[in-house]
Amino acid sequence: MSDAPVFDAPVFDAAFLERFDTLLRWRRDVRHFAATPVAEEDVQALLEAATLAPSVGNAQPWRFVRVRTPAVRALLADHVDAENVRAASGFEEPARRDAYRALKLHGLREAPELLAIFCDERPAAGHGLGIATMPEMLRYSCVTAVHTLWLAARARGLGVGWVSILEPAAVSALLDVPQDWTLIALLCLGHPEAPSHTPELERRGWQAREPLADRLFER
Repeated sequence: MSDAPVFDAPVFDAAFLERFDTLLRWRRDVRHFAATPVAEEDVQALLEAATLAPSVGNAQPWRFVRVRTPAVRALLADHVDAENVRAASGFEEPARRDAYRALKLHGLREAPELLAIFCDERPAAGHGLGIATMPEMLRYSCVTAVHTLWLAARARGLGVGWVSILEPAAVSALLDVPQDWTLIALLCLGHPEAPSHTPELERRGWQAREPLADRLFER
């Protein structure tokens, strides 16, 4: 018999589940931000929420870097803009290339907060549990932290934009992080300029959400 203390687990009723489902549906990849600053207590609350994410072996490999230096922010934005130009050239079909160029893919210059999330590939915590055959589980753990932060932000009326048109090594160099850290996400954080019931990529005709039935298999 376990000697662990017994506590009453919280009950998540139907009303909560409905609101939670609404939260999931209203999570957005935000690219347009208002100039309103994000309260420091909200930033700290989001970082604390992110640390509640599950991690392999309880290794907690996430490492957070707040980008607060204007010159570094400008260099990051310039780098992503250059990568956007390079990515656009990869579309052979002119219509798709033009559609790509019309998209706003980041808010690095206007978002009140920039946050880079890295994975420590050799964390002391966790003692190697669960990563002997799948070391990538450390990175997957960091992704869960990103998603947890994302939902916590939306619940507070804040938006997050995940910037992925970049070279991770270049960003790591710009942010001067240890060599054992791998970039997982560069996030823009702030108040959305305007809410929309339909995600932007779907609204602009780039890609709609497809049905679960097309992605569910049984063996």
